[in-house]
Amino acid sequence: MKQARIRYQGQDLAVTVDNQDRILLADGTQLPADQVTWLPPASGTIFALGLNYADHATELEFKAPEAPLIFIKAPNSLTGHRQVSVRPDNVEYMHYEAELVVVIGKAARRVSQAEAMEYVAGYTVCNDYAIRDYLENYYRPNLRVKSRDTLTPIGPWIVDKAAIPDPHNLALRTFVNGELRQQGTTADMVFNIPFLIEYLSAFMTLQPGDMIATGTPKGLSDVVPGDEVVVEVEGVGRLVNHIISEQYYEESLK
Repeated sequence: MKQARIRYQGQDLAVTVDNQDRILLADGTQLPADQVTWLPPASGTIFALGLNYADHATELEFKAPEAPLIFIKAPNSLTGHRQVSVRPDNVEYMHYEAELVVVIGKAARRVSQAEAMEYVAGYTVCNDYAIRDYLENYYRPNLRVKSRDTLTPIGPWIVDKAAIPDPHNLALRTFVNGELRQQGTTADMVFNIPFLIEYLSAFMTLQPGDMIATGTPKGLSDVVPGDEVVVEVEGVGRLVNHIISEQYYEESLK
């Protein structure tokens, strides 16, 4: 079973999703997926990795980092499965990033690599959009690049750790309007999950619900309003998202 959060009839609900992707309430009631609003499945701090795939670093003409390049994404950037992401008007380049996300299950402080996986609750998927126009450099990803409203779709659900025997051997793919644009494998991470948990927990306590977005492989390209962007992580999930213009978004809020 998978754990998800939805909004249904004005209520935010924690639900389970079975192997046929059917949404089940606590009392066993089954809900149709097209009649709910999917919410981000966790609500903790999200830590994101820059240049954590060697091929992606090479694609950008950087060397793979000697230590993790980690930044925090603001909660306003998170949105759910089948929701929209806003491409700001008058920007030149906005790209997707398919990423495996690790969800922390219990408080982790000064955890060793050998023990790190004991602190993992499960996994989800995110699409860590970036607005490249404002990038200072990949070692200093700033707020205008990475923390804009709606630019981190995440979900649809959290898959239990036990369902993914080896998170370091999963295929990642991104499709834009049905066309395969990005393809890679978590085997190519520069810093693996136990290393990242040890690294972070050495100087701060990770809390249940915190998330580590583990980086993206090569294969980036521009996306524009009207595009459907689908990111997949093998065994974890398929996250669907649509790009809209800033003008359209602002009008919808009136």
